[in-house]
Amino acid sequence: MTKTTPAAVPQASRAAREPEPRKADNPAPIVRVMGLKKTYWSTRGALDIFVGLDLEVAAGEMVAVVGRSGAGKSTLLHILGALDAPSSGTVYCASTNVAALTPREAAAFRNREIGYVWQFHYLLPEFTAQENVALPLLARGVRKPEALAVAADWLRQVDLEERAAHRPGELSGGEQQRVALARALVNNPRLLLADEPTGDLDDITAGRVFDQIERLHRSHRLTSILVTHNLDLAARCTRALRLEGGRLTPLASTQQTEPQPGNI
Repeated sequence: MTKTTPAAVPQASRAAREPEPRKADNPAPIVRVMGLKKTYWSTRGALDIFVGLDLEVAAGEMVAVVGRSGAGKSTLLHILGALDAPSSGTVYCASTNVAALTPREAAAFRNREIGYVWQFHYLLPEFTAQENVALPLLARGVRKPEALAVAADWLRQVDLEERAAHRPGELSGGEQQRVALARALVNNPRLLLADEPTGDLDDITAGRVFDQIERLHRSHRLTSILVTHNLDLAARCTRALRLEGGRLTPLASTQQTEPQPGNI
């Protein structure tokens, strides 16, 4: 793979970077959440999303999170990825106390440590697939020729090298999501967060995209947390958790699709 030489980016403060100590034979996990509480306030009062939520994810794990719509799955990923702040509790992600980050540090942390895949691809329509994949590198200050070379390599890894010059509107839904996956991983993050990455795809295409996620997870030794309603895909992960009532519990159900309010 082509290596990049990015420009200097802001580093998190010492307080934000130091995780709680662990014994040498029991290293700190990539993700450690303890007593997480998230409350939203409105004119109707307080809405508690998480109440004492705990989570540990070891390096190399692929963890699925399932639950009904509105349970807080996306909010959990947003907090782990420093896109939202907890109301209270401890959240260490990639050895960083995300709640202690300044806005500038949070942006640098996301660019350096987190790969994010959304349900919608959010590719910029005026740019080619290769240019879209290169954008996170350009944001780090990597020179354009080098960034485009690295982007081309990542498109090869998702079997889209022949579509490099195509714009998003010229790609299928599955191809768009694979470009989004390449963009998420182009900076070689430690943690991949995927929020319903196959939610807009048919079953066959979803399976193929998930195959790509699994393969890249293994080959790049990622730690991955995926939100999904598809329990067949969740069963392929290292473990699966259900988010309900503001807490995570091991998933016991084996049904194919998590029921939604409109389907009950």
